[in-house]
Amino acid sequence: MNISRAYRIELDPTNVQRTALLRHAGAARFSYNWGLQRKQEVWWMNQLPVPAIRAPSAIDLHRELNLRKQRDLGWMYESSKCAPQEALRDLDRAYRNFFEGRTRFPRFHSRHRGVGSFRLTGAIAVRDRHIGLPRIGSVRLKERGYLPRTTHLLSATVSERAGRWYVSVAVEEERPDPAPVAGEAVGVDLGLSHLATASDGTVFENPRALARRIRKVQHLQREVSRKKKGSKNREKAKRGLSRCHAKVADLRKDALHQATTWLARTKPVIVIESLRPENLLRNHHLARSLADASFGEFARQLEYKCRWHGSRLVKADPFYPSTQLCSGCGARKEMALSERVYSCPSCGLTMDRDLNASRNLAMLAASSVESLNAGGGRRSMPETAGAFRGIRNPASSVPVADV
Repeated sequence: MNISRAYRIELDPTNVQRTALLRHAGAARFSYNWGLQRKQEVWWMNQLPVPAIRAPSAIDLHRELNLRKQRDLGWMYESSKCAPQEALRDLDRAYRNFFEGRTRFPRFHSRHRGVGSFRLTGAIAVRDRHIGLPRIGSVRLKERGYLPRTTHLLSATVSERAGRWYVSVAVEEERPDPAPVAGEAVGVDLGLSHLATASDGTVFENPRALARRIRKVQHLQREVSRKKKGSKNREKAKRGLSRCHAKVADLRKDALHQATTWLARTKPVIVIESLRPENLLRNHHLARSLADASFGEFARQLEYKCRWHGSRLVKADPFYPSTQLCSGCGARKEMALSERVYSCPSCGLTMDRDLNASRNLAMLAASSVESLNAGGGRRSMPETAGAFRGIRNPASSVPVADV
């Protein structure tokens, strides 16, 4: 089985290498913003009574950028050509996704929101404790022997978060076909009291990473707002806030990976609900808790891990009333969100609300077929009246060099 995956590890760069990393991230950010402005200019020209102009592709923009390098962008020669080239490819993909109705219109990248990232291709060498990157050199790794050395390397994406640098190496590797997983099918109900409840009684606790640290986050945000803009104390407070957010994200990610890996390795068939996070977040009373639980990421991880370990993922119909049905007799009753115990008025069954829902989901495993895209259809194309609401007129926009 041939799979594509990424290995992410922290870097330990020297001060000279850190400067080179910042330079590459700046070149990628400038190229992305410049390319987005050029695409917007062409779009606005097509709104005027002039012949239609084809939007420039990533290749066209890269050729134009190379001409600008010779005139007034000589500083970009200090970075690898891959950084701006891959940034323009990302822009082209984001632009195409918007017009196909899959995402919002791409936005300008600001250095005030983080250093950002860049992707490199070509001569990437992985050794036991170092990784060789084009134009940057051999950078020391924080861990030994984690990155694969015998597989085909596709690219290396370097990113910065909370003052730390990371590299994500995309590889293609050959894996033996996974052996069938023994055991019984389970249904998994996602919730806020518990992150996930399986029909066999296994419960994965919700770490509530943000909820348990919300007071710390609010305190650090007030510290940032009270500092003078542009001062060193404000930058120091922003770094502290970034580290706190990074800790919250790491705790949440660790809980999700542990739960999804255990399910994919030990259960042959896993049935989950087809939840749409964007619709759930419209409930302003639970939006923060729902975002903290990250149901969408839970389902995404299960999809690829089931392929890796030989299990099967089934997504129930979005309107399947797993919470309202009795897992004993099949009777149905309405339940308020505050009711945590299911009591059947017909057969008298009494059990935890989430466990009852997971058992109803498990019953779908025998009769349903594999459905990895149930309830996850693409959004329709936006109407022309509001589709380009976020696009600025290039004549009144901020120069790219200042973005």
